[in-house]
Amino acid sequence: MSRRQEVIGHVAGRIPAGRGGDCLRVAVDGPDGSGKTVFADELADAVGALGRPVVRVSIDDFHHVRAVRYRQGRESPMGFWQDSYDYQRFRGDVLEPFAPGGTRRYRAVAHDVDTDAVLDPPVRTAAPGSVLIVDGLFLHRDEIGDVWDLSVFLDVPFDVTAKRMAGRDGTDPDPGHPAMRRYVEAQRIYFTVCAPQQRAGILIDNEDFAAPRIVEVTRPGVPPGRAVGPAGGRSETPRSR
Repeated sequence: MSRRQEVIGHVAGRIPAGRGGDCLRVAVDGPDGSGKTVFADELADAVGALGRPVVRVSIDDFHHVRAVRYRQGRESPMGFWQDSYDYQRFRGDVLEPFAPGGTRRYRAVAHDVDTDAVLDPPVRTAAPGSVLIVDGLFLHRDEIGDVWDLSVFLDVPFDVTAKRMAGRDGTDPDPGHPAMRRYVEAQRIYFTVCAPQQRAGILIDNEDFAAPRIVEVTRPGVPPGRAVGPAGGRSETPRSR
């Protein structure tokens, strides 16, 4: 078994059991380019291999329309931090249906970032006891940070994430380049305001994609989303942002 498989398996094994058919909500957070979508997909496979039903959702399918996202300017870090996502709809379409005693009737997407169309797809019904795995930016911010039964933060330096984004999106590989300011500075705002590295239940160093390393795990008895000790989908690309 590879180091990556070991880490993924460890996280899958830490997802608590539901009670009476209740669903569980799991977050995979981290800066843009940290590997959230791949990690969440692999985690979903590992959870499924344990015989648990899984639902995969990305918050990148809940962007605001462009008129909202860019109302503070196309280069504004504060605009990226404040205006990227429709948290009200995300809560109503995804988080609340998977809450304890929830209906399990959810919609997985609300917006097409390429066409800027607002979507209203048919409602799906999750199986009892499903594990909802969500990947995306800013998942520990106050609007939604208190709902997770388990949360992961992938910690990767900006010089590494910028290079990954360059390969993925064709952006500049230098995190200090003016074209990257909107994204890098917005994430620094997030780190300052919300301290996601400390709020996450599991902090993972994902700089080496093939060999991620668990830096910190919440101790038993500590509520989800509150870490202790020393801290170590389909994305909207910068071109479309």
